[in-house]
Order: sequence, then structure tokens, then C-alpha cells
Amino acid sequence: MSNAVALRDLVAVAPNLHLRWSGVTATILSLVPLQAREIAIAATGVGLPGGIPRFPLIQLLTQGWSRPPGRPFRIWHARRNDEMLVGILLRDLLRQPWKLVFTSDAQRRHTGWTRFLLDRMDGLICTSPGGCACLDRPAALVPHGVDTARFRPAEDRAAEWAASGLPGRRGIGVFGRIRASKGTDLFVEAMIRLLPRYPDVTAVVTGLATPKERDFLEALQRKVRQAGLEERIRFLGECPPEEMPLWFRRVSVLVAPQRIEGFGLTPLEAMASGTAVVATRTGAAPVLILDGKTGRLVPPNDLEALVAAIDPLLADPDLAERMGRAGREHVCAHHDIAREVAGLAAVYEALWAGEQVSRVRSS
Repeated sequence: MSNAVALRDLVAVAPNLHLRWSGVTATILSLVPLQAREIAIAATGVGLPGGIPRFPLIQLLTQGWSRPPGRPFRIWHARRNDEMLVGILLRDLLRQPWKLVFTSDAQRRHTGWTRFLLDRMDGLICTSPGGCACLDRPAALVPHGVDTARFRPAEDRAAEWAASGLPGRRGIGVFGRIRASKGTDLFVEAMIRLLPRYPDVTAVVTGLATPKERDFLEALQRKVRQAGLEERIRFLGECPPEEMPLWFRRVSVLVAPQRIEGFGLTPLEAMASGTAVVATRTGAAPVLILDGKTGRLVPPNDLEALVAAIDPLLADPDLAERMGRAGREHVCAHHDIAREVAGLAAVYEALWAGEQVSRVRSS
């Protein structure tokens, strides 16, 4: 069944104007189908799969001046600078009926150009208390959530791992972009130290390495070969989005060793999958993870602390499973994506009612 819609029938739009897959893209693909059950919203842009409500970009110029059904204006929900800029052009230059919303994941003060764009938004959303503190004006707090039906525990984790065809009986992984800011090198170094002690464990690295990061990736691969671990530290490349929930279920431990992070969804996705997490205290991890119960938190860029946190989870698989179960319970209770959908709906309703978006609080 086609999910193509017409802009004239919509009251809100989620643009995706980024060519490469990113966490923002994943957020849009997760949220829009659920939001569309409640309001007339769709995505537009590039790299959108068939399973998401969407319309072609050209309709912004052929139907953008139409009045949305039952509302005084449409909402343009941007998540990147270029999407803010396009929204400003549609509203201010073309005089189309839009109000502009931006979601900020940043845990630091924005650049001057971004602040210039933010000042022209009609409403701001931040995804964590720390992110709200980095903004120059009040914003609605709407934390990210995770689809707990899509990211769910394996019925038999050992069987799921065996089905991967990789060696060993257990897996540990790092998922996301391959680059220094994501701490991929810290994960590889930790695995070089730890895997000789645990012959039944295989490490997997998934994610995109752009041409800019090719030298970084090749240096990691050389280091793995020099350690004689190329069969047990596997670089799988960029996996299709539909396969990622499977990998979260397969591994017994997920490591999120970022040096710098905005929000960081992988710890939530791992916990929803019943998988133990070791993460650095960056992004929203300190408020998502209950240290020692649903995961372990370590300082960023601290290899010794990272190794010390991972080691007990490899030494005691039952501990990892208990931590994973606790993580699943915590996410289902506090971070289900339904909460995020409800929070965004409240922001949109506040805009349509002419109220202050910053009064919206979702937790």
C-alpha cells in the first residue's frame, strides 16, 4: 500500500533534507508513522523509505500556499540547520502559511549561524534538561523515546547470535557512525585488551565511515590485524535500518563510548532490546541510564574506565542479562516513544492555540 500523501491535506511536515543516514533520520522514520495515527503529518525530502507517509518536495511550490484543513497554518518541524533555513524561506520569502519548530539535541551552545536560525523559529524543543540549558530562549522539553515494539528482547539471544554466522557464542557491539567523536577507537582498543580473556565473545562494529573518516577506519583495522583479532572484531559496515533492531537483540552488551554526543539513542534502543549498556557520560546518557542497574556509566575518553566497566559484563553473562532486563523495564516505563509523540502533539497544539511552546513539558 502506498504511503504517498498530498501536502494540501497535511497540517504538519517533518522535512528530511540530509543525504546520509543519521540519528536524525532514524528519529523522523520512527516518529512520523506514529504521529500520523493522530494528526495529518508526513515527511518530505530524500532517502525516505516506502513505509513512511511522505510527499515530494515539489509540492512545497505547488501546494504550499493552500490552507491546511482545520488549522490556521501548517507546522514545519525542522531538526537540522538546512531545514530551518528552508522553513524560513517558505514562511518569510514565499509567504506561505507556516509556523516553524526546531528540535535541538545539542548539549552545548550553538554556533552563531545556528543561533541566528533559532531566533527565527516560532517554537523550540529540547530533548534533555542539559540541552534546554544551552539555549538562549525557553523551549519545550520533549525527550526522545524508543519504539519498544520494534526494539524488543530476543526470545533466545544465543540462537539469535548463532544465526548471525559470526564466531563465538556471545556478541558485544558498538553501533553508529565510525569516527573519533563516537569513540570507535576506544571500543576497538578495549576489545583488543578484553577479548583474549573471553574466547567465546566476538565484537561487532556497525556504521558508516565517510570518505573523510576512511583513514581513521583503516587505522583501526590495521590495529586489529596487528593484534591477530580480525576474526573476532568484525567491521560490518553500514547496516540497513530495518536490520538494526536484530543486531541490538543479538549482542549481549552494547557500548556507547562517545567523546561528544547530542542526545544519543543507541543506549535507549539497547535497553529496550534487553541488552546491557556501557556508555560514557555524554549527551543524555546520564539521565537515561541508572548506573549500576540498567547500565554502566564512565567518563568520556577514559579507556581504563571503559575496560573496567565492560569486563564484569563479559565475565558474568547472567549479570549482563539482569542488567538488560532492568533496562527494558525502565525504558518501557519512562522512555516509550508514545511519550515523545504525545509531547510533540502538545507543542503543535500550543502553537495552533497561540500559546507559549515553552510551557509544554513531557517526561
